[in-house]
Amino acid sequence: MSSDKSSDMSKDREFDVVLFGATGFTGRLTAEYLAQHAPDGLRWALAGRNEEKLARVRSRLAAIDERLEKLPLLHADVTNESSVRDLAAQTRSVITTVGPYLTYGEPLVAACAQSGTDYLDLTGEPEFIDTMYVRHHQAAVDSGARIVHACGFDSIPHDLGAMYTVGLLPKDVPITLRGVVRASGQPSGGTFHSAMTAFQRARQMREAMKARRKAEPRLEGRSSRAVQGKPHRDKVLGYYLLPLPTIDPFIVARSGAALPSYGPEFRYSHYAGTKTLRYAAGGVAGVGLLAAAAQVKPARNFLLGKLEQGQGPSEGRREKSWFTVDFVGEGGGQTVRTRVSGGDPGYGETSKMLAESALCLALDDNPKTSGQVTTATAMGENLLARLRAAGISFETVS
Repeated sequence: MSSDKSSDMSKDREFDVVLFGATGFTGRLTAEYLAQHAPDGLRWALAGRNEEKLARVRSRLAAIDERLEKLPLLHADVTNESSVRDLAAQTRSVITTVGPYLTYGEPLVAACAQSGTDYLDLTGEPEFIDTMYVRHHQAAVDSGARIVHACGFDSIPHDLGAMYTVGLLPKDVPITLRGVVRASGQPSGGTFHSAMTAFQRARQMREAMKARRKAEPRLEGRSSRAVQGKPHRDKVLGYYLLPLPTIDPFIVARSGAALPSYGPEFRYSHYAGTKTLRYAAGGVAGVGLLAAAAQVKPARNFLLGKLEQGQGPSEGRREKSWFTVDFVGEGGGQTVRTRVSGGDPGYGETSKMLAESALCLALDDNPKTSGQVTTATAMGENLLARLRAAGISFETVS
């Protein structure tokens, strides 16, 4: 969805980017990345409900760049909607790391949609994304705001990796694509809490998806769908594949619906890949146990207490972590293999992806879009170039 209003409502704001939630684990890493990589002249600030904690984060940033000793600190609290509206009105774009988003996210989405302010988050929560589309997409279209969810490991490597792969295939032909994720890393407290919330809300997730389908306009003359595959051994990649029930395939399919370059018929399947059948079976069993525990309150509370929000792995652990996403695309009689790869998926690379997405929205000449849009739709090649320059690899394997 395009709009010419995107720059009109926000061009005279005091800030280009505000980071909301900088005192959390991923928020601090995102702030540090901006401190190291934001260009001179970027007008940015930190926001949160506890000024003392924000000031401590600012002190850490000043150790990176002494000019940040006077970085503005803004008060905003999701339980105080007027403070969130004031925050949105002061900036061209807001990054939020305050999750679980189903619990804390809507006030900021609503404020940004109404005020024409670009919004970026890290959510991997399908129910939240679908509900925000139903409630706030049209307001964002009207104001020119770009509401961009899933700007971290969920779902940038998959969304932009799919876009990159599609660009190597013939034009105007049906395309089938599969993405296969392999990773080593520890989830954050916020990510774990979001996952446990999703496990216990399967019915609500289905209802939110149905409501979105009713609200979304139907594609005419084209189709784009996420297709759940079956467990099998991939002869091309040599991995055992397990369907991965994350937000990523839905994000990729929405990009396919929005971008005609994905062809008249686009199908995407999403998997986790393992080298041995034993690890594949263990992964299925582990997810099943977590899903079962999420339905029982004492068990759920016990597990949530083991990894609190705001916690994350040590720097040494993060330095050893990595991810790859292999893609196999087929169309017009051709097959291509590509790979997206990088370091620690949950923290180092996620904070990099989120910060570069915000810089891309604020500074680059992007396609004119508005409403709830994907990273491929809103930023596409500009964000791909930024991430490559920042050290995330997008490569053609064969």
